[in-house]
Order: sequence, then structure tokens, then C-alpha cells
Amino acid sequence: MLTSAFRSPAAARWWTLLLTFAALALLFASEALAHNVAEGDKGYIQESSGVLLLPFIYLGAKHMVTGYDHLLFLFGVIFFLYRMKDIGLYVTLFAVGHSTTLLFGVLTGISANAYVIDAIIGLSVVYKALDNLGAFQRWFGVQPNTKVATLVFGFFHGFGLATKIIEFDISKDGLIPNLLAFNVGVEIGQLLALTAILIIMGFWRRTPGFIRHAFTANVILMTAGFVLVGYQLTGFLSA
Repeated sequence: MLTSAFRSPAAARWWTLLLTFAALALLFASEALAHNVAEGDKGYIQESSGVLLLPFIYLGAKHMVTGYDHLLFLFGVIFFLYRMKDIGLYVTLFAVGHSTTLLFGVLTGISANAYVIDAIIGLSVVYKALDNLGAFQRWFGVQPNTKVATLVFGFFHGFGLATKIIEFDISKDGLIPNLLAFNVGVEIGQLLALTAILIIMGFWRRTPGFIRHAFTANVILMTAGFVLVGYQLTGFLSA
């Protein structure tokens, strides 16, 4: 679908400029990338005790709406999905994966290096962009199972957040209800973010230039993923 865009000099010039802008924007926004949590929210989580459903729903929704990694991945997942049935299926797979490892990680105390997990999450964005560009078919003659990939990367996204929450040493008093509330908030935030993305995509898809600029958008998406990976690996090596 996007093969012709590779041969367009105009598209090449545009995506080169946009890639530079996207990379710089992400670098300047590095404090907000991945699973960083605002200092005020971090302090609240650490000091909270007892069942606090509404505050944790809010924190979960805020995390999803402001989470660059989640939004980039979701944008890539729905980029070429037109039917609500398909969008619902893929978003549900991502939500199941995200929720499972978030709850499992926090309740069991199992964690991993946050930088490594977030680097893998950056790779999930790169994967989805390459998939949208048809790179796997063109380079290797195979097409990864997109449903399985969405579920698996959902696991990593949830585990990344679980690792961060474990670092906060959240109180055991009211832990399970608060975690469930946080998870509900994440899903609410995901619906809000998804609604905004679908509205924008809906207008864009009705323009004559959508297919022509789809290549550009996915190369930018891929570059953003690589910036996320580079940022996290730099943090890992300098920690």
C-alpha cells in the first residue's frame, strides 16, 4: 500500500523535516517519556493508605492520557483499522495484556530493570510502524500475527508500569482495591485517548492525501520509537 511513497522525492523531503522535528520534540520532552510519574503523584502514592478508589482511578487515567509510549503504540495499532469491531478487538487485547502484568507484577513484587522494559516498549512502537509500512513482508516474506504481537506488547507495557509502582513501595493497606481502581482509570484514560485519536484520524482519512502521507506518519512513528529506545538505553548505561 505504501510502496509508492518510498519513491516520492516530495514525501522524502517532508518526512526528513518531520523526523527531525519529532526527534527533537521527544528529546526535549524526555522527562515525560515512558513510565515516569509526576513528583506530586509519586508522593501521593507513597503516602496513601487505605482504600482510595477515586484518586487511584484519576491517577490511572492520567497515566494513560499523558503516557507517550502508550499513545504512540495505540496510534500505530489503529492506523489502518477502519471498522470499530477490529479497533475494539485490538484495543481489548492491549488492555488485557496491560492489566494482567500490571496486577501480577505489583501483587507478586516481581520486577525488572525499568530502563530495559521501557526500551522494549519503545521497540513495540518501532515494530508497529514497520508493520504498517509492510516492512516484514517486503524484507522477510512473512507477516507477524498482529493480534498476538499486540497482546504480548501489552504485557510489556503493563509490566513497565508495575515495575515503577513497585519502586514507590505502595502501602499494603487497600492495595488490591486501589490497584483495581488504578487499572479502571487506565482503561478510562485509554478510551479518552483513543476517542481523540479516532476523531483526528477520521478527519485525516477523509482527505485525499491520507494514503500519500501515511508513509511519512509511520516513519515518524518509527523514529519516535527509536528515540524512546535510545533514551532508555542511555539511562540504563549511565545509571
